[in-house]
Amino acid sequence: FTIIHNFQIDDVERLLEIIKQAAKEDAMVLYTLADPSMAESAKQACTLWGVPSTDVLGPVTEAIATHLGVSPSGISRGAPGRNLPLSKDYFRRIEAIEFTIEQDDGAQPNNLQNADIVLAGVSRTGKTPLSIYLAQKGYKVANIPIVMGVELPRTLFEIDQEKIFGLTINPVILQSIRRTRAKSLGFGDEIRSNYSEMDHVREELAFAGRIFAQNPVWPIFEVTGKAIEETAAVVWRLYHDRKQKCSMPRISKRY
Repeated sequence: FTIIHNFQIDDVERLLEIIKQAAKEDAMVLYTLADPSMAESAKQACTLWGVPSTDVLGPVTEAIATHLGVSPSGISRGAPGRNLPLSKDYFRRIEAIEFTIEQDDGAQPNNLQNADIVLAGVSRTGKTPLSIYLAQKGYKVANIPIVMGVELPRTLFEIDQEKIFGLTINPVILQSIRRTRAKSLGFGDEIRSNYSEMDHVREELAFAGRIFAQNPVWPIFEVTGKAIEETAAVVWRLYHDRKQKCSMPRISKRY
C-alpha cells in the first residue's frame, strides 16, 4: 500500500480535493486538524463521500480538555467528563456544511432553491473556501462555476435572484493562482495554455462580466487581496438586508 502525506492543510478547498481524491482511489484518510471547523468539514466530507476516516488529533484534544475541565475554545465544560449539550445551532451548522459540500462546484443544480446563498464566478475566485466559511456560520451555500462555452443551469435563473452573489478577481492575480494550481496538478504546457494564459483568463473574466451585467440584481464582489472573512461579512450584511426587505438599488454593484 501507499501512504501519501499532505502537510499544513489550512485551505478548505484543498482539504476537499484531497478527500475527493481519496474517494476515487478507495483510500482511507487520517487527519490531524487543529482547527475545529476544518476537522468538522473533513468529517462531513468523508461521511458524504464514503471515505473511511479517523480524526487522530480529536480524541487527544478531547482528553486534554476533559482533564483540564475546559473545551478547546476555553469555555468551561462544567462537571468533569460532561460534554456540552448539542444545541439547535450546532445541528444547523452541521446541516449547512453537509449541504454546502454536496453542492460544491455546480453539483446538484436542481437543489439550488434550497440554498440560502448562491455564489457564481470563474474558476479560482475562491467560491469553495467562501462557501465553506459561510456554511460554518450556518448558511446553506451552493456555488456555480462560470465557464466559457458551458451553459449555466436553468435553475439558477428560476430561484430567488436576490440570493445570488457574483465573484470576480484581478486577471493578473487570477493568472498567478491558476499557474500555481496547474503546476501543483502536473498539467502540461498545452493544458496550462488553456487555463492560465492571460488571454484566456481575460476572456473568461469578460464572459463572466457579461453574465453579471445581464443579471443586475446580483451584487458583484471583487475578491482581489481580500480575506475570506472580509468578503463573507459583506455577503452576510447584504443577505440579511435583503431578507429584511431593506431598500437596495436594483443594479449590479461591486464590493
